[in-house]
Amino acid sequence: MPELVQPSDTGDPLGPLPQEFAAIMRPELPSLIKEIGVEVTRAYPEYARLLNGPNGQAIRVGVEQSLASFVDLVAEPSTSTTLRDDMCRRFGRFEAYEGRSMETLQGAYRLGARVALRRAKKVGRTYSFSPTLMLSFADALFAYIDELESLSREGFLEVQSQSGEQSEAMRRRLLHLVLAGRPVPRTAIAELCEQTGWTLPEQVTLVAARAPAGLDRAGLDRDVLLDLSDPQPHLLIPGSLDEARRQMLERALLGTRAAIGLTVPTALASDSIRWARRVLELVDAGIIADAPLVRCEDHLITLWLLSDTALLDQLARRELAPIAGISTNRRERLIETLRVWLETRGTAAHMGELLDVHPQTVRYRIRNLETIFGAQLVDSESRFSTEAVLRALQLRERGTDVSL
Repeated sequence: MPELVQPSDTGDPLGPLPQEFAAIMRPELPSLIKEIGVEVTRAYPEYARLLNGPNGQAIRVGVEQSLASFVDLVAEPSTSTTLRDDMCRRFGRFEAYEGRSMETLQGAYRLGARVALRRAKKVGRTYSFSPTLMLSFADALFAYIDELESLSREGFLEVQSQSGEQSEAMRRRLLHLVLAGRPVPRTAIAELCEQTGWTLPEQVTLVAARAPAGLDRAGLDRDVLLDLSDPQPHLLIPGSLDEARRQMLERALLGTRAAIGLTVPTALASDSIRWARRVLELVDAGIIADAPLVRCEDHLITLWLLSDTALLDQLARRELAPIAGISTNRRERLIETLRVWLETRGTAAHMGELLDVHPQTVRYRIRNLETIFGAQLVDSESRFSTEAVLRALQLRERGTDVSL
């Protein structure tokens, strides 16, 4: 047991705690931290939600750091408090981002101090602390809590001093960095996340909106990032787009047409918005049916087949080379028959119904196709390539027909 120098009981002003006191306090920290956590979350349920959320571990580390720093200062008053100071300011900033006042955080600090004082009284009985020592401890503890509150208030006021316009600008910058992907430094994103109070998710869903985009910002969840000033307005929704999120988006868009990208890992956010914008282009071309909210998920094959129209032209030239020299009318009839045959593998009678021709005509055309294409219709890979080209051409022609 360390020898503890007791402050005198002569009525002198309270002085600093004896340095040996730290050795007695340090073993109590792990269980004390848990006890404070239980008491604080019971009194302030909002903190229970935060501790179980994505920032829970960071909050626990901050609490541990604050308590350990008090003990370190007792052991060595010249100990640096830089990390503790930064963590307390973060707590204040987080309260501001969450829309709370400082009262809740102050209450949590003071409740933690009362729990610590209760523990000190219990330990004091074991070590026969004098009343003066206990008073010195209480005085030092609440002075320390005042210091923590002051640091947190600095962070709180820092956020409040930023105008709404500045905050929106930072959130747009954050959105742009997420969409830029590599080689943007992770530290740049982490810094903006801290400044805006936004938690970087593991997955995101991007939404491309038509310009000019009308939007009820108040109707959006707070974690949605957006840039409506861009010529191609877009939004980022953390995680997947469940039914609640979809309804939120539908209400907030105020009738603006939009395309919902795929839910992807955050590092692939740029792919999600690229696909969503491509869907809007295909809607404009008449290839995909228009709707208030069009989901990329429903049109993946179309996106794939029409992802590179120049390459499609090259593939079509190669796959349909055997009939390139045939007259236009006959070539179109053979292409249509080949497409239906590859898609259905149906009988002549069934194909005749689809093509609106006699079954005998179907048989005649198929014999011609087998003669013209030869092994290309026998080899599975070649047959797949031909079918993919024909499907893509049909999709593209659908858009051409609408535009006419």
